[in-house]
Amino acid sequence: MNTQDESGLSAEEVKQRQAEDGYNELTPPHPRHLYHIAAEVLREPMFLLLIAAGGIYLLLGEVSDALMLLGFVVIIITMTVFQAQKSERVLEALRDLSSPRALVMRDGRVQRIAGREVVTGDLLLLTEGDRVAADAVLLGCCDLQADESMLTGESMPVCKRAGEAGSALAEPGGDDLPFVYAGTVLVQGSGTGRVIATGIHSAIGKIGRSLEDTQAGTSPLRIQTGRLVRRLAIIAIALCIALVLIYGYTRGHWLNALLAGISLAMSTLPEELPVILSIFMSLGAWRISQHGVLTRRLDAIETLGAATVLCTDKTGTLTENKMTIRRLYSADRMLDVRDNAALPEPWHELVEYGILASERDPFDPMERALHELGNRTLGGSEHLHNEWEIVHEYSLSPEMPTMSHVWQADNPPHHLVAAKGAPEAIIDLCHLPEDLAKNIGQIADKMADEGLRVLGVARARLPPAGEPEQHWPDCQHDIEFSFVGLLGLQDPLRPDVKEAIAQCHEAGIRVVMITGDHARTAQAIARELGLPAKEVLTGRELAELSDEALRARLREVQVFARIAPQQKLRLVESFKANGEVVAMTGDGVNDAPALKAAHIGVAMGRRGTDVAREAASLVLLEDDFSSLVTTVRLGRRIYDNLRRAMSYALAAHLPIVGMAMLPVLLGNPLMLLPAHIMFLELIIGPACSIFFESEPEESDIMQRPPRAANEALFGGGRLIACLLQGGVAFLVCAAIYLVSLLLGNDENTIRALVFTAMVGGNIALVFANRAASRQGMPAQNPVLRWILLGTGTGLVVVLGTPALSEVFHFSGNLLFILGTGILAALSTWLTAVRITGKK
Repeated sequence: MNTQDESGLSAEEVKQRQAEDGYNELTPPHPRHLYHIAAEVLREPMFLLLIAAGGIYLLLGEVSDALMLLGFVVIIITMTVFQAQKSERVLEALRDLSSPRALVMRDGRVQRIAGREVVTGDLLLLTEGDRVAADAVLLGCCDLQADESMLTGESMPVCKRAGEAGSALAEPGGDDLPFVYAGTVLVQGSGTGRVIATGIHSAIGKIGRSLEDTQAGTSPLRIQTGRLVRRLAIIAIALCIALVLIYGYTRGHWLNALLAGISLAMSTLPEELPVILSIFMSLGAWRISQHGVLTRRLDAIETLGAATVLCTDKTGTLTENKMTIRRLYSADRMLDVRDNAALPEPWHELVEYGILASERDPFDPMERALHELGNRTLGGSEHLHNEWEIVHEYSLSPEMPTMSHVWQADNPPHHLVAAKGAPEAIIDLCHLPEDLAKNIGQIADKMADEGLRVLGVARARLPPAGEPEQHWPDCQHDIEFSFVGLLGLQDPLRPDVKEAIAQCHEAGIRVVMITGDHARTAQAIARELGLPAKEVLTGRELAELSDEALRARLREVQVFARIAPQQKLRLVESFKANGEVVAMTGDGVNDAPALKAAHIGVAMGRRGTDVAREAASLVLLEDDFSSLVTTVRLGRRIYDNLRRAMSYALAAHLPIVGMAMLPVLLGNPLMLLPAHIMFLELIIGPACSIFFESEPEESDIMQRPPRAANEALFGGGRLIACLLQGGVAFLVCAAIYLVSLLLGNDENTIRALVFTAMVGGNIALVFANRAASRQGMPAQNPVLRWILLGTGTGLVVVLGTPALSEVFHFSGNLLFILGTGILAALSTWLTAVRITGKK
C-alpha cells in the first residue's frame, strides 16, 4: 500500500461518500413520528370507548359532557405520546450502542466506528471474531479464515488470500478468494481490506438477506402478563354485557345503559399492564446502560433477579487485563523482573523467542507485555527482528494449548520456529528427559502458586526454503523443539472485585471462576478473591467425567482451570441441569454457544468479538465484573418495582369497577361517568409508569436469595393481597356511598363524596404498595410529591370551581368533601398495609 492507502480516508472524503451512497445498512430504521404514535394511541380500546361515550352524550344533548371527554382525550394522548417518545429515545440510544462496530484507518489514525458509518474506500482492520462490516478486497492477511455459511450454506470456514486493490468483487464461495463479505464472521487470523461495496450494494444486500437480530419465543413475564390481560378482558366483557342488560331491562333507557357499560368497560380494561411491562423493560435497559452494561435483549432484565450462578472469566473481568512480566526462568536460573531495570544477557533469548511466538501487532495482553519488555530492554540489539516475515503459523487448539510461528530468517537464509503456551504442553513438545521435565514442571507450579500466569517458550530450526509450495510439518509435534524457559506474568485484580463477590455471596449467588490458567494459578487467585479454592476442576478432568458425575462435582467446585472455550457450553448445560439460573461471561468466537445457551449470556465490550456480543444478552462495556453485579442488583430492583406497579394497577381498578356496578344493582343513578374514570386514569397511569419505575431499591435487596425462576408475578398470596387491597378501597367508598344515601344527600353531593373517596383510596394504594416488602421507612422518591401535588390541585380545582363542578356533576361543601376523602385515604391505607403484613 502507498502512504495515502495506509493513512485511510480523510474526514472530508468520508462525508462526501456518505452523502453519495448513504449509510451502510440494509434496512434503514423507520422512526415512529409524532403522528404515528398519536394514531396508534387513538386505536387503543380506551380511546375508542371515550369517543363512543362522547357520541352518546351528544345524542343525549349533553354537549358540555362531550367536550369535557374530548379534553380528557387530548390530555391523555399528550401523556401517552410523551411516554412513548421517551421509550423510543431510550431504545434508539440502545440500538446505537448495540450496532456492530468496525475498526478502520482514517486520517492516519485507527478508529472504532459504528458499522453503519463505514463507506466505500474505507480501510478495514480485520481480526478473529469480527463480523465484517462491508464487502472488501483483502490487501493483506495472515492465516485468515471466514465463516460464509449465511451467504453460501457452506458449513466449513474458507481460507482467504491477499489480492489487488482494483480487483472486481467476485461471488462468495470457496477457498482462496481475496474478498471478505458483509455479515460473515472471521473465525481465524487477521487482515486488512479496502471496502468496495456497502449496504444494499453488498453481496448480502443483493440477495435481500436481513442481518437484524431475531428474537425467538416470548419471555415468561410477557406470557404471564398476556394471560392475565386475556382473563381480565373476558371478565370485563362479561360484566359490561350483564350491566347493559340489567340497566336496559330494569329502566328501559338503552342509551344510558350503553353509557353505564362504557363506564364499566373503561374501569375494567387492563390496558396498563402490557404498557407497564414495556416501559419498565425499556427504561430498565437505559438505567443499566448508565452503569456500563448494554442490554441487547430486554427479556434478560427479568431473569437477572433469578440468577443463582455467575460464571466468569478471570482475565480482564476479575483482573485489570494489564499483564506485566514479573519472573523469567531460563537455564536453571530465575530472575525477578523489576520496572525500568536492565535485562541480563542470559534471559535475552527467552524474551526474544517469546516475542517471535507472538503477533507483530498484538491484541492479547500477555503478548503486549512481552513486546513492551522487549522494546524496553532489547531495543537496538540483534534479538529484535522487525524485518523478518512470518511464513507459517500453528494455531492454539484445545488438544495442543500452544501456538507457533515459522519465520523466514536471513544471514544465512533459514527458518526459525518460536512456540509458547502452557508449560506442560511446551515440555511435551520438547520431549525432555523425565527428570528435567519434572523439575521444570515443579518450578512452573511454584510460580503458579504465587498467582502468576505461566507460559513456556520453545524454539526450533527448520531447513532453508526450497520450493514455493514447501511442505510444512503437519503439526507442532513433528518439529524438534528445544526448551528455552518460562515466563511468569501478573495481572492485578480489579480493586472493587472482592467487594462485588462478597455481595454475590450475601445475595445467595455462587460466583464460579473459569480460566485457562494453570490450576495452581487459579487457586491462588481464587483465594485472593475469597472464593472457595480447596477443589479445582481442570479441563482434562472435566473431559473424563460423565454428565451425571459432572453435575455432582458442580455442587462443590467453584474454580475451573485449563478450560477450553468449547467446554464452557458443557458447564452451562450441566449447571442448568442442576436447576441453576446461569449467567456466563465470554469474549471469543468459541464462547458464543455457551453465551447463547446460558440464561444470561454476558459478552465483553472492550476485548469481546462481534460474534460473542451478538450471542449475548448483556455486554459489559468496560469488561468489569462489578458492573455485572450492579446489573443483578438493578435487575432485582426493576422486578420488585414492576410487581408493585402491576399490583397497584389491579388493586386501583377494583373500587372503580365496584362503584360503576353498585348503584346500577341498587337501582340508583350512576355515580361514575366516563369523565370521572378518566380523572382517575390520570392518577393510575403516571403512578404505574413513572412513580413505581423510579422507586429506590430495598435496603436488603442483595441480602436475600434469588427468586425462583418459575415464580409467578402474582404467585402465592400476592394476588390475594392485591385483591384484598382493592376490595378494602371499594368497601370504604361503598360505605361512604351508602351512608350518604341514608343521610338523604342529593345525587351530586354523593357523587362528589364517592369520587373524592376514590381519589383518596388511589393515593392510599400507592403508599400501601410502596410500603409492601420494605425494610423500615421507604426512601425518598421525588415523583411522589408531584403526584400528590397534581392530584390534590386537580381535585380542589374541580370541586371548588363552579363551572367544573357542574360539568363533573358535583355539589356540596368543599371542606367536608375533602375531609371525607382524607378519612377514606387513611382508612384504606391502614387496612391495606395490614393486609400485606407490614407496619
